[in-house]
Amino acid sequence: MNGATRRAKRPNGRAPLLVVGDALLDRDVTGRAERLAPDAPVPVLDGCDEAVRPGGAALTAYLAARDGREVTLVTGIGDDPAGRELRRLLEPWVTLVPLPLTGPLPEKTRVLAADRPVVRLDRGDGRVREATVEAREAVREASAVLVSDYGRGSADALRDELTARPPLVWDPHPRGGPPAPGTRLVTPAEKEAHALAPGDATPRRDLAAAAHSAAALVRHWRAAAVAVTLGARGALLSYGEHPLLVPACAAHHGDSCGAGDRFAATAAGMLADGALVGEAVEGAVAAATAFVGAGGAGALPAADAAPDPLPDGGDPFALAGRIRAAHGTVVAAGGCFDLLHAGHVGLLQAARQLGDCLVVCVNSDASVRRRKGAGRPVNPLADRVRVLRALACVDAVAVFDEDTPERLLTDLRPDVWVKGGDYAAADLPEAVLLQEWGGQAVLLPYLDGRSSTRMLARATEGLR
Repeated sequence: MNGATRRAKRPNGRAPLLVVGDALLDRDVTGRAERLAPDAPVPVLDGCDEAVRPGGAALTAYLAARDGREVTLVTGIGDDPAGRELRRLLEPWVTLVPLPLTGPLPEKTRVLAADRPVVRLDRGDGRVREATVEAREAVREASAVLVSDYGRGSADALRDELTARPPLVWDPHPRGGPPAPGTRLVTPAEKEAHALAPGDATPRRDLAAAAHSAAALVRHWRAAAVAVTLGARGALLSYGEHPLLVPACAAHHGDSCGAGDRFAATAAGMLADGALVGEAVEGAVAAATAFVGAGGAGALPAADAAPDPLPDGGDPFALAGRIRAAHGTVVAAGGCFDLLHAGHVGLLQAARQLGDCLVVCVNSDASVRRRKGAGRPVNPLADRVRVLRALACVDAVAVFDEDTPERLLTDLRPDVWVKGGDYAAADLPEAVLLQEWGGQAVLLPYLDGRSSTRMLARATEGLR
């Protein structure tokens, strides 16, 4: 791509992703508010710190790249100071295909007192002027496309190409145009869904209203599916009727800034890797929930540090140490993984989306026998470890010999601990343990009807 800013590929088996959308430069100015100004009843912020990060479609692309994915971003960006700063932040992470802007890059500045927003300052009115040959070619050649439309012209400039090859995911905005017909999944927030649904003037904010808006939008946009994000309640997925509610696995009341971008990036990445729409929405809800719980976009590591290549998976503790040193998120998942099936793979793919590496904690042969009985495991430990390491979503494997992995987790100290949804919260003694170092235990749903025990029963029945 002539003129594109390139980055090195990370050949880990994850499908590449093209993001088309409107980039912003986001700033947070944070200070202490302990007094009011003498000339007006407004708080005075002392000891202010400023942090800058990618925003809008640039945040979506950055989050997808932090998942270990090769990402190309097609967006409006110029040579103004904000544009130069955003290029600097993105350069280690994404391949940038610029579109010309009519004015300065939009900037969004949040002023926060003790992490609570006081005011937001917006400046920069640049809109995409036109598509370039390079951008059109990038869309035509992409195998997986995510549109992050903030209503500043990027998607509209490339509408012909996006209509010819409908995207996997379209994250809409009331000021933007409609998604391309045939888009596999559209992801409006609840307020956006009500504003965009034809003839929907109801002020209600309940599940019935969300379901009505989602069904109307599936038909109006001619989309394959619409997932209305509901914040702490999860998401409602509709194919036109009988919607599926995907609840959040935990309720967090942290900073939700960027949660929609995290949702869209996760869903698009999972769809690109071959997941079903329902699986992608489940993974996206879990990822967005963990994202808010970790502090939202304001708690992300600095974007201008180049990503380190992941180790080869030989030492899970060294891997966790490297990720922590780079201010990343260590995710761990546990199980026997005796007969690896689609439910396991879906769980591990969703778990990997929650952070910057995934360490799988697997029971030893003796531990499996104590838990499952004589004749188990069917596959010895060496085979189970080899199969797990072969999965693109698994960065390392650790083995424990006890009945539960508490001792291993104490040494590994993951930020997030994942178990399959066939457990209940009361069955997770690890949850209390993780609280000791500020970690979070979460449950993710398995694919319905998949289990090693059922596979064995079917195989045994077939031999009779």
